[in-house]
Amino acid sequence: MTEAIRVPKGVEICGAAAPEQERVLTTAALVFLAALEREFRPVLHRLMVHRETIRERLAAGWKPEFLTETQAIRDADWRVAPIPRDIQDRRTEITGPVDRKMVINALNSGASVYMADFEDASTPTWANLIDGQANLIDAVRRTITFDDPDTGRHYRLNDRTAVLFVRPRGWHLPEHHLLVDGEPMSGALFDFGLFFFHNAAELVATGTAPYFYLPKIENHLEARLWNEVFVHAQAALDLPNGTVRATVLIETILAAFEMDEILWELRDHSAGLNCGRWDYIFSFIKKFAEDPGAVMPDRAQVTMTSHFLRSYSQLLIKTCHRREVHAMGGMAAQIPIRDDSAANAEAMEKVQADKRREATDGHDGTWVAHPGLIAIAKEIFDSEMPRPNQIERKRQDVQVSASDLVNVPSGTITESGLRQNVNVGLGYIEAWLRGIGCVPLYNLMEDAATAEICRAQLWQWMRHGASLSDGRLIDAELCRGVLREELNKLQRAAAEAGREARYEDAARLFVELVEAPVFPEFLTVPAYKILTAEGR
Repeated sequence: MTEAIRVPKGVEICGAAAPEQERVLTTAALVFLAALEREFRPVLHRLMVHRETIRERLAAGWKPEFLTETQAIRDADWRVAPIPRDIQDRRTEITGPVDRKMVINALNSGASVYMADFEDASTPTWANLIDGQANLIDAVRRTITFDDPDTGRHYRLNDRTAVLFVRPRGWHLPEHHLLVDGEPMSGALFDFGLFFFHNAAELVATGTAPYFYLPKIENHLEARLWNEVFVHAQAALDLPNGTVRATVLIETILAAFEMDEILWELRDHSAGLNCGRWDYIFSFIKKFAEDPGAVMPDRAQVTMTSHFLRSYSQLLIKTCHRREVHAMGGMAAQIPIRDDSAANAEAMEKVQADKRREATDGHDGTWVAHPGLIAIAKEIFDSEMPRPNQIERKRQDVQVSASDLVNVPSGTITESGLRQNVNVGLGYIEAWLRGIGCVPLYNLMEDAATAEICRAQLWQWMRHGASLSDGRLIDAELCRGVLREELNKLQRAAAEAGREARYEDAARLFVELVEAPVFPEFLTVPAYKILTAEGR
């Protein structure tokens, strides 16, 4: 910790001093963070206990339903607050981590929105977090530049840039590098609080506002907490209520049953809902982990045309448009394949089909992970959606029941699918432990959600004695054998490239996750413990 930072009483900085720490962790910012944590820590703790209660009910065989106690909210005719002018049109959104070069490139990409991601696309090392906040401070003020030491290229912002949204971490993740009254601060409040404190007034002064994406919400009570945080933060900085706007990622199976209620809780601060498709698949596996009737086939066979995913996607559109707010589509994770024109053409056809389905269904925009996909997505939405959005399409033809949302897709489990899960899971975790949270693997830009699916499927298959399509039982012996083979391949490739790697550490964590007696809720929790232990 640098001497220039005067730390308020009850606050302790545990992270090793980062280059931008003085600028980001000012005394006033720390006072703001501590006030947030003290105000909302008790409620957050109760909500995490509630999650555990629901987990136990699910393990005992309970299936979610639409809530009877909130029927009046679903039936009533109400609208969220009007959408701000600068986010009326969100037809293309690009997401990525918060390193300096990425921030500039994403804002310059031609997308309507850039979501700066402190969550699934970022490893929350102290250095990454502080650097990311500093980069966004500079981006908001349009002073951000970057000189690439490898190429000598100079990067700066274009005159016209994407609208900035920020995704803080989920409610479940702590920030062990900042203690408030002896306990780790909420990672969500840390990420939100620093960005809001430093940038909210500046954003409003320049004609925009602090916009956020909210991840991993499981029920409307968790959305209510975010709303209370927004009200508190706006009052603390003397900003009008409703200044903040937030899009909630519907990326948990439980949240799909409470979309109206989530919008209601955030009605003064809502910017709609988004289909967080990969985390949604992971959530489906996780929440029904103990149900032998919920075993999933190879993840490659679980597409947005699967009944449970298409049902939730269309219900999201209907729900949002009834409330006069955006229904955002999901991620296209493909990366242009420059050295194989045939493979690239096939990949781009998949992107086109996916985006056309979203646009014709009624989504108001979509996500891409690579700038090379923006033109493809934009062309399709331009042709299908000539207006800034298509909220006028109410989709009253959509009728989705609880059974539609929990319909288990059919298919096969193959050796290829098992190997892919092991290989990609190891590859992502290895990069994450090196501080890289957004990783190109096999022509896809992967974040934590993919690795979560990979390890979750292996756990589920072993738990319920599933078999490969050739009849072999999927047990610990088979999985460990495949892991050793895939680990050797990855280690050889790293050695040939002359790259230091952490595959042994990744393999230990992967085995711990897939062989745990009780399904581990998030891989990032034990992975984060590894990083913080090393930091100490």
